[in-house]
Amino acid sequence: MSTALPVISRQAGVSISVVDAKLWQARVKPVRGRMRVDEAIQRLLKGSDARAVRVSATSWRIERRPAAPRIAHRPARQPAPQPRAREPAHDMVAGVQDEIIVTASKTDLPYSHFAGVVTQLSGGDLAFGGERGMDSILSRTATVSSTHLGSGRNKLFIRGIADSSFTGPTQSTVGQYLGDIRLSYNAPDPDLRLYDVDNVEILEGPQGTLYGAGSLGGIIRVVPKAPDPRAMTIQAIAGVSLTQHGDPGGDIAAIANLPVGDQGHALRLVGYMLTDGGYIDNPLRGQNDVNRVHVRGGRATFRFEAGNDWTVDLGGVYQSIKSNDAQYADKAADPLTRNSMVEQNASARYGLGTVVVMKDWGDLHFQSSNAFIDHRLFERFDASLPEAPPGTIITTGAVDVERVFAPIQVTPLSNVPRVLDQRNATRMFVSENRLSRPYHDGLGWVVGASVIDNRARQDREYSYGTLRAVLPGVTNKITEVTGYAEATVEVMPDLVASGGVRLSHARLGGMAEGVSVALALAGRATTASRNETDLLPSFSLLATPLHNVRVYARYQEGFRPGGLAVDGNFVRRFLNDQVRTWEAGVRFGDKGQSLFDASLAISHSRWRNIQADFIDSTGFPTTANIGDGRITSISAALAMRPTETLTFELGAVHNHSRVDDLALEILPVFAAAPGRLGRIPNVASHAVRGSVNYATVVGDEDFRVNGWANYIGPSRLGIGPVLGESQGDYIDTGLAMRIGNDRRGLSLTLTNLFDSRGNRFSLGTPFVEGNEGFMTPLRPRTLRIAVDVAY
Repeated sequence: MSTALPVISRQAGVSISVVDAKLWQARVKPVRGRMRVDEAIQRLLKGSDARAVRVSATSWRIERRPAAPRIAHRPARQPAPQPRAREPAHDMVAGVQDEIIVTASKTDLPYSHFAGVVTQLSGGDLAFGGERGMDSILSRTATVSSTHLGSGRNKLFIRGIADSSFTGPTQSTVGQYLGDIRLSYNAPDPDLRLYDVDNVEILEGPQGTLYGAGSLGGIIRVVPKAPDPRAMTIQAIAGVSLTQHGDPGGDIAAIANLPVGDQGHALRLVGYMLTDGGYIDNPLRGQNDVNRVHVRGGRATFRFEAGNDWTVDLGGVYQSIKSNDAQYADKAADPLTRNSMVEQNASARYGLGTVVVMKDWGDLHFQSSNAFIDHRLFERFDASLPEAPPGTIITTGAVDVERVFAPIQVTPLSNVPRVLDQRNATRMFVSENRLSRPYHDGLGWVVGASVIDNRARQDREYSYGTLRAVLPGVTNKITEVTGYAEATVEVMPDLVASGGVRLSHARLGGMAEGVSVALALAGRATTASRNETDLLPSFSLLATPLHNVRVYARYQEGFRPGGLAVDGNFVRRFLNDQVRTWEAGVRFGDKGQSLFDASLAISHSRWRNIQADFIDSTGFPTTANIGDGRITSISAALAMRPTETLTFELGAVHNHSRVDDLALEILPVFAAAPGRLGRIPNVASHAVRGSVNYATVVGDEDFRVNGWANYIGPSRLGIGPVLGESQGDYIDTGLAMRIGNDRRGLSLTLTNLFDSRGNRFSLGTPFVEGNEGFMTPLRPRTLRIAVDVAY
């Protein structure tokens, strides 16, 4: 085996590890010819005491065969949600569903040994019914929520850890990753489309030990499919959608995998174009269906086998999102209408370049992940003045038009639109290097170091007719150097313990942009810098007192470094915040195998020095430490498989949160509406999700139907008197079906079955008085018909 496995690994471009060192000297069958890697391993191990467990698309683990092997029963044909290769049905090769591996643990920890809440969504399920980016994830889990400002502009939240509705200098509370590459620091969700992915893992937080700052609520890790040197494949998907009360839309995507040479090199390409038809009318401008969204993007990865078990992946991602207008409507107007004098367009451009180097030494795995990110966002908000008699000088909050545009004399008219343009530009370099021992034989560990250098600049400008006025902006810089280590040990039969620590040192700095000459000369009022060091410990215990019953307890910490925010014409510092979370839970059954599996988890978090973006007394977004808070969250999930073709799933979450200790410096901002303080914003007090999946074979074709319904409970837009509006309390539904096989298929999807309006987000524009009248409706009932082919 020690001679044959390295040859198969090199030729097939896969990683193969051996659990039992004695197996390296085992005699195996000779293999010769051209075949799939799973077939080669199967022939190699035939008649031996070993079997192979497929860990991922490019990873296998060789282990000793149990004395009494259990052969998993499978139907003759496995329905395929999208074109993909079928898993081999052979007792010598354990299928993917025989053991779920939490790769986001960085030690390939089996789910049965993971102490915490993790949701794993397969790429096939996410693509089933049409790829919708982050909306595909939101519709399949009850614990993840979003602000719904617009594609490429949203903030994400997990487990009730939410700070605000705006994307300001504060770092996101959810860490987002593409493979092992961090996607952003303090920028909004880039909403990358999820074509050609193996799976998505959601780890509820904090996850500070392994992922550091920006994982207060948890992490979302998208695992793309790796280049495959075994065979050339081409896939194409095309669909057309019809939206009730709106315009049609469409989508097209292509995926290609191209082996390069005979040395294990391969290239994988993904390209896509999507258009979502608009459905919001603007009678004031005489326009219909104004909120059309265009998405263009692609991804490329080249895998280079450098020899001696070294692998190098070179990759790139680019995506552009253009929104013709805002997604919100007026509550008091006719349904799906908004009276606005301004076209509130937005655009987001996201670029990512990556270099990933990997090598295996026996049981050890080394990985170096490096990336450069360029992320740019433009947003236009309606800031039009309210109607007034001619000659009147009008103010909104403390923003005086005469003062802003001085020395130009301004006579405001109600028919002259005013807009506020905001531009965010983020550049980030990230590098993480780690050495790990994937968990087996009761031990797994990881040790690593990372560097993050992030620079984010925000500029703002008023436009009033032909006049322009630059408003103060801000630049935030941070360089963070981190070392971390974590180990998982089976201390005794049926008891697993994990512990780790992360030490981070950050240097922060920044300056005001676009301030007056007098303020710029002051220097000290418009610039700031400092250093801070944070230590994040974690530990957990997981016990298996009964067969298929697991009980766990976990403690974890997370933090976000501070930064700078615009406050009038000055820059104000805000401190780092920190979350400490205790969690306990119980799990029954095995996912995907048992007739019945369920989980229940309860967590309590103490959040100190909460960083929040809110509307200040002048009417502009700003950031401050608003105080301390508490969050208690209870989540539960249940799945039943009464037959091999039918599956029922139910999930629910309840969040109870309070801001119980307000900071003295912001008390004046909340004095006008003290009753609107209390609950942490943007997270529903409760949410419930249910789905049913039916898959069978009709003649020679696979047939699958999936239906779902999500109830999103009430929440509040934000913290403070201006953002205290209610939102949520709606039901979202959908139905998807596909008939076909691995080579071709026809799909039909119907979303928002009952054509309900709802209110996903109460923010329209913060710069118009009376913004309490805004709502963001659900996309009306939409029918999509699509075809997919594969060669």
